[in-house]
Amino acid sequence: MDSDDGNSKRWVFGLCADWCGVCREWRAVFDAAAVANPQDRFVWIDIEDQDDVVGDLDIDTFPTLLVATGHRVLFFGTILPTAGLLTRLLESLDGQQPVAATPQSLALLQRLLSTQS
Repeated sequence: MDSDDGNSKRWVFGLCADWCGVCREWRAVFDAAAVANPQDRFVWIDIEDQDDVVGDLDIDTFPTLLVATGHRVLFFGTILPTAGLLTRLLESLDGQQPVAATPQSLALLQRLLSTQS
């Protein structure tokens, strides 16, 4: 992983909706992963409450994750809502090079990062 400055720390954005029962149940898994991975920054995004950040991006399947280091996308996609799968995904991304991000995922990452202090 990159050095631990504010621009290179790994971000884990959980994109969900409060009306989604799966998301409500998965929130506890996401929060537990945040506690287990204090080196990362976990941010829960309700795509309806924060639709200005999500923009025109259509997210149809929940939960969706965007994992990034600095301004580089490492993963963007849906994930089965299990603790084991989230843990394995994060472990597999340790030291990974960025993926070939789409313009939409890069734009989303920029908007998400702009809301963080």
